[in-house]
Amino acid sequence: MISETAPVSLADLQVGLGPRIDEVRAQIRRAIAADFPLIADVNSHLMQMQGKMFRPTLLFLVNRACGHPDERAVRLAAVVELIHLATLVHDDSVDHSVMRRGMPTINALFSHQISVIMGDYLYSRAVIELVELADLKPLEVLSRVTNEMTIGEMRQLLAHDPLTFSEADYDLLIRAKTASLISGACECGALRASPDVRQAMARFGNALGMAFQIIDDLLDFTEVEAVTGKPSGLDLREHKVTLPLIHALPKLSAAQRADVDALMATPEPSAEQVARVVAHVRDTGGLDYAKARAHRLAEDAVRELDRLPAGPDRDLLRASVAFVTERRK
Repeated sequence: MISETAPVSLADLQVGLGPRIDEVRAQIRRAIAADFPLIADVNSHLMQMQGKMFRPTLLFLVNRACGHPDERAVRLAAVVELIHLATLVHDDSVDHSVMRRGMPTINALFSHQISVIMGDYLYSRAVIELVELADLKPLEVLSRVTNEMTIGEMRQLLAHDPLTFSEADYDLLIRAKTASLISGACECGALRASPDVRQAMARFGNALGMAFQIIDDLLDFTEVEAVTGKPSGLDLREHKVTLPLIHALPKLSAAQRADVDALMATPEPSAEQVARVVAHVRDTGGLDYAKARAHRLAEDAVRELDRLPAGPDRDLLRASVAFVTERRK
């Protein structure tokens, strides 16, 4: 049982899941293995870029909490992580990013074209894994999720003037790009539960995923770079408009708005420009609003857990909500 007062870590949520997480990594290595030398080289780099398995963790916890063990859980978790990895590769390619989790991206290390093709390769391997399960339920869930994520990426590309991006637009984007896969992971964990519980877990994942992305966007305004001590502001540097700035924009003075416009017009904004805009967003309540919005979504997620029987796994899912809202990086 995790203390309600102690900070929650991902390691807390994964207690007892270590062997299953290792199995997921092994399944991914098996699924993406290829004799083609270039694919093998890229795969070797991809395996080093894997994250901490938050989505598979949720799938396992939901599956245990529902009380309907699914022997396919490891393979489903691997498919979820494959899809996640594919979206990261494509996102880095679209954004021309050169670093991901402290490592060079595929498009930086190899080429933009290889990055696009490798993203497609990962998606195709995920589909093959699902087809081999010979069950339409997980295929329906994760094919729908992949489609939603693709539309979300297209929606972001078509936002020609980011400063006209509304909160409703932002919600549609983060629901598609982030929440849909977390929702799909949770739903896949509940495939053998009743329809009501399965849908409750999908809603849980959706609310949790939206809170996750809002906190992620908020951290971009509040975390500091080790060297400069100033907010990293990577989204602002890349001219991405997220919830804190969306809420602040109508409240800015003319001088403050001029600083925002200048940053958006500068191809490579300086640390000083970023720091000024961060200060304006903070002073006009954008950070507080985003934090409150994330916490409301977290409360929505917790309510959905009432559909599950009481027990340690439901407690861990509650703790996963705290992990999302309290994280610092």
